[in-house]
Amino acid sequence: MAEECNHHCEGCSVEGCSSRIEKLKPHALSHIGKIIAVCSGKGGVGKSMVTSLLAVSLKNQGKKVAILDADVTGPSIPQAFGFKGYVAQGSEEGIYPAITKEGIAMMSANLLVDDPSTPIIWRGALLSSFVGQLFTDVIYGDIDVLLIDMPPGTGDVPLTIFQQINMDGVIMVSSPQDLVSLIVEKAVNMAKMMDIPLLGLVENMSYITCPHCEEKIYPFGKGKSAEVAKKYGIKLLDELPIKEEVRMLVDEGKIEEYQGDMLKNTVEAILSL
Repeated sequence: MAEECNHHCEGCSVEGCSSRIEKLKPHALSHIGKIIAVCSGKGGVGKSMVTSLLAVSLKNQGKKVAILDADVTGPSIPQAFGFKGYVAQGSEEGIYPAITKEGIAMMSANLLVDDPSTPIIWRGALLSSFVGQLFTDVIYGDIDVLLIDMPPGTGDVPLTIFQQINMDGVIMVSSPQDLVSLIVEKAVNMAKMMDIPLLGLVENMSYITCPHCEEKIYPFGKGKSAEVAKKYGIKLLDELPIKEEVRMLVDEGKIEEYQGDMLKNTVEAILSL
């Protein structure tokens, strides 16, 4: 009986499988310690904000960090770090990433166009190929952690990225709403089906701290992320409050001024790999 392919194709050995995808290697001048994907089941939960905060937090721990903004149709990482009107440069060797004031390397689709407001209207295969090039053609240099800000959802592009790049771990970002938690379960299942280590969940917009008594107020109700984490045997790493000062840092492109420890457990999970 002929061997059948289940089309997850992670290390697939079935001859003739059309879904087999070879693993990509980083640029010869890039030396990457760990690759961590930051994912969400849907957009609008603050995945890019968490990626930015995580990069800054790791940098504050003395780590060399880079960010690959794989959310090509909705890139927002450059905005958080104050890159407006910046266009990345390159040579025959490859593409040079933007370097932030504090030394974080980053590459995004918005750094390769003259006008960041120009929409990138491509189909999935072209988007996936482009993200692959951001991994293989960009000279990130010697870094300890590469954070990949993934496209939201479980569609063709994130699937291909997971197949193409060897991930050391995945951080899943959610928000407290019931519907979001249901979608997160799909994303968690996707990671598990592809045998990618899931480090845990981060619940964003979890609560507000009363400025007078410091009591935690849950405007959306207590989130379901803890239940999802328990169901799948993973950790709820951190619950992030709604903080106006953090939003302002992102909007003003000054996220590197953040000095807090809201992602303490997530940072420890990455450093323990």
